[in-house]
Amino acid sequence: MAHVLIVDDEQSICWGLSKLVEQMGHSAATASTAEQAFELAQKQPPQAVILDVRLPGLDGLSAMRRFQEQFGPLPIIVITAYGDLATAVEAVRQGAFEYLVKPFELEVAQRALERAMAVKGPAAAAPPPPPGTQPRLVGSSPAIQEVFKRIAMVAPTDACVHIRGPSGSGKELVARAIHQYSRRSQGPFVPVHLAALSPSLAESELFGHVRGAFTGAEQNRTGLLEQADGGTLFFDEIADVPLSLQVKLLRVLEHGEILPVGGSRPIRSDFRVISATHRNLHQLVVRGEFREDLYFRLITFEIDVPPLRERMEDIRELAHYFLEILSAENGLSRAALAAETLVELTARPWHGNVRELRNALEHALILARGGVILPEHLPPPAPPANDEESTREAMLASMVRDWARHELNRPEPPRELYQQFLEIVEPPLLQTVLQHNQGRFLNAARQLGLHRMTLKRKISRPREKQ
Repeated sequence: MAHVLIVDDEQSICWGLSKLVEQMGHSAATASTAEQAFELAQKQPPQAVILDVRLPGLDGLSAMRRFQEQFGPLPIIVITAYGDLATAVEAVRQGAFEYLVKPFELEVAQRALERAMAVKGPAAAAPPPPPGTQPRLVGSSPAIQEVFKRIAMVAPTDACVHIRGPSGSGKELVARAIHQYSRRSQGPFVPVHLAALSPSLAESELFGHVRGAFTGAEQNRTGLLEQADGGTLFFDEIADVPLSLQVKLLRVLEHGEILPVGGSRPIRSDFRVISATHRNLHQLVVRGEFREDLYFRLITFEIDVPPLRERMEDIRELAHYFLEILSAENGLSRAALAAETLVELTARPWHGNVRELRNALEHALILARGGVILPEHLPPPAPPANDEESTREAMLASMVRDWARHELNRPEPPRELYQQFLEIVEPPLLQTVLQHNQGRFLNAARQLGLHRMTLKRKISRPREKQ
């Protein structure tokens, strides 16, 4: 039996978590301040701590350091109702075992506690964040909080990161945040926008060339891969890398050696790779348009950036943030948003995502001339750039038809084909929606149109069969 110390100034949180700990077969103690928690810990050292960030007196992040100084590598689960990227990074840097954003369901806390109890050694600490302006990924929705947490977890490592998300959702901003909070933050951040490179010169741009390598190569050129030495290389739209370059790029990633065009001696370059795309990279692998070995080399750790329509509760915060920076950039006085304008902003589909929201507010700011921004100051909503959703649905329908034909052509006629189909497609659907909602069964059930208990039963059904 383990002992868990719960530190939160909300009595309801302490009560609920203490009951959970007891139901798990452990003992619990609760404190409303960090100072009180230290007194309790001296009397009975805990095996795990659940710690709120905002506390009266000593704050939670400062308390983390004292707990680790006094009790060593103690698994600490940080909880907060005011999560942002800086807080998430600092919590992970200090060695937080898990980072939960209120409100969370008890099932989420239980899984975190179960993992914490199994910890044998200290959590890896990240380096301190570099000085200077911090990336401004704005929002407090559960969807963007999950992005913050994954940035904080992967930034101190050297793992390759693949960022997925629609155009305009902020993939490069995520990449820059990973770089800024990494050990390579003092090195260069080199973005490579492959779509902007000439196909005939892409190899020279990436790998560099020596003088005389081809017509017009009048002097040596340092390629982007070499320029990223000691820092981070960000491949925007990695799916656009020509097949002819993918083999050479894979060798660079595996061996850290670059051979310039026309060169005979390789050059060593040490950089971290972050890639991004709005396309389905795995489907490109299946179609033979992207190398499988390069695919698995790039996706060590993945971050999904949600489209703006999946984080509509962030629009107010994003709007005020953009108005502040746009007013400064355009030399205009800060404009206010009318209530009906905010209603209009939250009603739009935002096919262009955060980028479209920024552009719409800049348009409105210019027309309002520092006055109140009204709905008529906004430009018309942008049409969808392509019918991506229809294409995705058509591909899914085609896959279902292919599967059904394959089953129907078996030597033995299939039985209960519909039930067999549900057993294949239902688990990944339910698990994906539940993961998107950070384990919150109630929110996931609402999105699925199911009762909460029905969802729990369906999720647990495979476990019962095992």
